[in-house]
Amino acid sequence: MTRNEECGGIPIVPADKDRSIQSGLGSIRDEAAPDADLPVIRPLLQESFAEWRKETESFFRRISVLLFDESGALVCSEGSLAADPRSLESVRDCAARLPFRQPVEPVRREWESCAAYLTPVPGRSDAPLAVLAFAAENDAALPDESAMEMSAMAWKQCYYRLLERREINGLIAGQKRAFKEAERNEALFQAAKRLYDQFEVPAVLSELLASMDKLYPGSKAHLYLSQDYRHEDARVKPLMLKHTSHDLVAKAFLEGTNAVETQLDGSVDIAVPMTGKQAIYGVLCASFRAEDWDETVLSAFSLLAELAGTAFENAKLYEQSNTLIDELRLINELAKRLSQSLRLKQIFQFITAEMLSIFEADYCSVLQLDPDTKQFTVMSSNIPGADTDRYLFDYGFCGIMFRTKEPLIISDYWQTRVVSSKLMENTGARSLIASPILVENEVVGAILIMHKNPNYFSYDNYKLLQVICTHIALAVTNASLHAEVRRMVITDHLTGLHTRHYLNEQIQRRQRKDRLGSLVLVDIDYFKQINDTFGHLTGDRILVQVSDIVKASIRQDDIAARWGGEELAIYLPGIRWDQAYRIAERIRKKVKEETDPEVTVSCGVSEWTHDSEKISVESLFNRADIALYEAKNNGKDCIYVR
Repeated sequence: MTRNEECGGIPIVPADKDRSIQSGLGSIRDEAAPDADLPVIRPLLQESFAEWRKETESFFRRISVLLFDESGALVCSEGSLAADPRSLESVRDCAARLPFRQPVEPVRREWESCAAYLTPVPGRSDAPLAVLAFAAENDAALPDESAMEMSAMAWKQCYYRLLERREINGLIAGQKRAFKEAERNEALFQAAKRLYDQFEVPAVLSELLASMDKLYPGSKAHLYLSQDYRHEDARVKPLMLKHTSHDLVAKAFLEGTNAVETQLDGSVDIAVPMTGKQAIYGVLCASFRAEDWDETVLSAFSLLAELAGTAFENAKLYEQSNTLIDELRLINELAKRLSQSLRLKQIFQFITAEMLSIFEADYCSVLQLDPDTKQFTVMSSNIPGADTDRYLFDYGFCGIMFRTKEPLIISDYWQTRVVSSKLMENTGARSLIASPILVENEVVGAILIMHKNPNYFSYDNYKLLQVICTHIALAVTNASLHAEVRRMVITDHLTGLHTRHYLNEQIQRRQRKDRLGSLVLVDIDYFKQINDTFGHLTGDRILVQVSDIVKASIRQDDIAARWGGEELAIYLPGIRWDQAYRIAERIRKKVKEETDPEVTVSCGVSEWTHDSEKISVESLFNRADIALYEAKNNGKDCIYVR
């Protein structure tokens, strides 16, 4: 019986079989035990020792076995001598002295406490991979050297078998990672195609969130947008910069870098800026479970955010270009329609209706500034009872615009009450955009547009109103100039009364719609003598005095005009001759009492009714002229009726 059989028998691997195993391991063996891999190799040494120990259990009944790494440190041990400090120290010192950088022959040693056979197990280039030490109480108790060498070779086979298995598992894991990475890249590519195919901002955001759900089904994603935008998906939220030092979203937005935070439960929160070429448009956030997280997720997530930022920017630019085209078309159409009317009242009413339609607002008021009273008057409004309101030039939002000459936007009047506003309080409105109407850089009016919802108007609405107001100012200027020219044409420059042709037009219009009316002709007695005696300047002053008395003696709807020379005409719509006579008498008395130098007037009165045989301006004037002629020929300073 051989020494090997006496030790219980271990599996002996023939030399040719061992050579085939070594050649089969190939490059895996060639890579064994580089210095950088020692922290990884130590667990492998321990695992291979344990497996080898199970396979050769009967071999260890009488001896102890110790495994040392190349530094001489004990890796594993088995047997009673391993627990003896003296024996362990002796064997370890011997193992540490072995040169590991070159081939080493086995060493046999005996000490007072034990004997040991140390066999270096060769690795790459025959340099020792580790040292197996077989120890017993004395040299005679050690197994046969060939048995120990074969046992060491068996451990070596276990080691490389485990190494090969670990390498194969690593290759499989790497292949899985590669497949997963390829799938992720393909998914990102498809997501990029879908994102770039969208031309509208809502579609881009919806596609981004859908891609997030597909790529990271176990995550919880949110998108914080820095721009004023509303989306139907609750995961799209406005970006609020609060507590920036502790806010992951704010940090990513302000610094423009990825922010990662690991929670106590191992989950990971990330915030990645959604960046385009021109700006950072928001922050894409997600929370990942610990089992779903690895470093590759961050790079893929960052790429998705970058793709989304570019797609969002393209959609915004497309949207802005369409909006600009629509605004230009709208402004052009609005300017054309504004230029079609030269009446201020019509223009203001048209503006109110158009502003309500364009901005889809709840309320709109157009105010005009009276330069004499310094008050803003509501010229047109859809607010019940507000179309006659007046406000001092320094009151409310109109006061701010009067001072600054700049438009306003109020997101929430209830939260940011800069000034008091009756219009906002009476209507319950919360959002406001307003703009002054400027003519030659002077405020001549204002437009206030309101809505009951907070944060309703956008900055684009604010800019559009500002542009529209320049065209409104031009229309107001044209209408004002037209009104002034018309006033000059129909007004006598000396007396301030209307001209004769205007009076004729108004009488014709009234005769078409009224049922009756009266005409009073007033002539200043001895006016030629006054001019000859006192001069023409005094004569003009007398004309002005008499005209002022006439204007003070009639109603607002009555029409007074200079008929010619020293003759004045007064048309009294809806009045019979007897009432006209009393008005003429009042004028006659006041002229005699209030003029300086004192003058008198003669008056002729005529009327028309719907029953009159002939209804015309000429007939009415002819009869009044005859009555005036009779008054002049009957002593003057009197009134006749025809």
